[in-house]
Amino acid sequence: MAQAQIPLTQPQSQGTPPHSPHPTAWKWYDYFTFNVDHKVIGIQYLVLAFIFYLIGGLMAMAMRAELYTPDPDVLDPNLYNAFLTNHGTIMIFLWIVPAAIGGFGNFLVPLMVGARDMAFPKLNAAAFWVNPPAGLLILGSFYFGGAQAGWTSYPPLSIITAPIAQSMWIGAIVLVGTSSILGSVNFVVTILKMKIPSMKWDQVPLFCWAIMATSVLALLSTPVLAAGLVLLLFDINFGTSFFKPDAGGNVIIYQHLFWFYSHPAVYLMILPIFGIMSEVIPVHARKPIFGYKAIAYSSLAICFVGLFVWVHHMFTSGTPPWMRLFFTVSTLIVAVPTGVKIFGWVATLWGGKIRFTSAMLFAIGLLAMFVLGGLSGVTLGTAAFDAHVHDSYYVVAHFHYVLFGGSVFGLYAGMYHWFPKITGRMYNETLGKIHFVMTFIGTNLTFLPMHELGLQGMPRRIAMYDPQFESLNKICTYGSILLGLSVIPFFINMIWSWMSGPKASDNPWNALTLEWTTSSPPAIENWEVLPVLTHGPYDYGTKKSLAIRERLGMAAQAAIKTGVPVSDATSSTFFSSSTSASQTDVTGPTESQEGSGNNGN
Repeated sequence: MAQAQIPLTQPQSQGTPPHSPHPTAWKWYDYFTFNVDHKVIGIQYLVLAFIFYLIGGLMAMAMRAELYTPDPDVLDPNLYNAFLTNHGTIMIFLWIVPAAIGGFGNFLVPLMVGARDMAFPKLNAAAFWVNPPAGLLILGSFYFGGAQAGWTSYPPLSIITAPIAQSMWIGAIVLVGTSSILGSVNFVVTILKMKIPSMKWDQVPLFCWAIMATSVLALLSTPVLAAGLVLLLFDINFGTSFFKPDAGGNVIIYQHLFWFYSHPAVYLMILPIFGIMSEVIPVHARKPIFGYKAIAYSSLAICFVGLFVWVHHMFTSGTPPWMRLFFTVSTLIVAVPTGVKIFGWVATLWGGKIRFTSAMLFAIGLLAMFVLGGLSGVTLGTAAFDAHVHDSYYVVAHFHYVLFGGSVFGLYAGMYHWFPKITGRMYNETLGKIHFVMTFIGTNLTFLPMHELGLQGMPRRIAMYDPQFESLNKICTYGSILLGLSVIPFFINMIWSWMSGPKASDNPWNALTLEWTTSSPPAIENWEVLPVLTHGPYDYGTKKSLAIRERLGMAAQAAIKTGVPVSDATSSTFFSSSTSASQTDVTGPTESQEGSGNNGN
């Protein structure tokens, strides 16, 4: 737990005074400007990413409508290829990565480490504003036929089809990569140099550990992708032959350059989600996180080992036996630190006083989805098995269980968990639970049958298939419709709650990390005084947290006696001004549950 130290005889906060007087909140139009506040930028990322999520989702539903029957009777084949390419591109580069790293990372990291902003605010704003042009390039490419070579853009297909659209696609990815590099530098410096002095490394929230590992991984791998795409751009437009087989080029080199980034990109999409899981689960299970150091160091282990597994995407590309053996082993090894996290989360849930909020439901759903996706991933990481299912729907099923069942479920969990802090409003739990049920059923209905389709031999990336696969494809299409409809209660919930929802207290979940020590939504410079850390971020139910409960109650009583507002006495603490000592519910599973049903609203 973190809080400012409060003398009980004279309730007031101690710490660093603010730099200068400032307004408490931004106006709505500030979110459409080159604003340098990390919270504004985080919301900009989240809103933009969600818009592209809807666009990418519509493309997916159009493809599933095409696949409802074996014949190409809905989409033109070239348009199907363009939708296929840009659906994957948008979901990866303009939805999951910007939302997880740019959205939650920007909003939360400075708050969690006790900083007033990111280390380089203007660089942070610049990193966001290269994303809208990237999205416009991708959408604008449809005027020229759309990029049609898949999200991997393998040559020679990417060289000979729709050259203008393909060049626009490359430009978009380079812009997004630039944003990723700029943001990663900012995160690394912010976490290393701007955390408050009282915060030791074993008190840094696990979300920050995850963002740190993600940023290092992005800095090491993104330039390699940019180099490969620039060479491909030269081949398309300037007559070079880096990847043209008929002119002495080598397409395998492109695959190495692409996958050296694009497999770590999977970890760029999932590591921040792991960080979200490590924040959501202990708060709503009311237990300390199990294995803090193991979970923190496992993020660094994934960052390191994740750089040495990319060739498992190329087992059928003519790789020599020794290489297939090495990368089979490394792929199995990278599952170990991931298993450490799964074990830690399950152990945290065990014996906890679980509150089945919408955030917790999505976190538990992620556990189920990601474990299933991980099991199919272990099989694909084995060269002997991969040779039989490579480029089949088995790969599609694995990929979507990991990235939709993993990353998107985690994004939903994070949105519900931090919605009160971001907006100052509470969302509707009933709509949130309806959203979860529809999403969970829709995900399994859409992607579970794809395992069987792949094992039966249906290739991916095609619009016309053998009629024997029609029944399972129809089930997948029904699931995709339900999955698309599931966004409706989420959208209604977010918009209505943001505009008219009940006001949230500063800490409705009674959480212990620093972002809950400020107002909801936070003031422009986050705190009037910087907090002083006196407790760990996950110390639910410990003796010290119980002592803090009593201390906060005494502070409130002292404030009443001296005529000082209770909100001033408890400002910069982990409790909201409306939460009394008996309402904190920071006890362990065997301790008293007095007041555990009151969340301070």
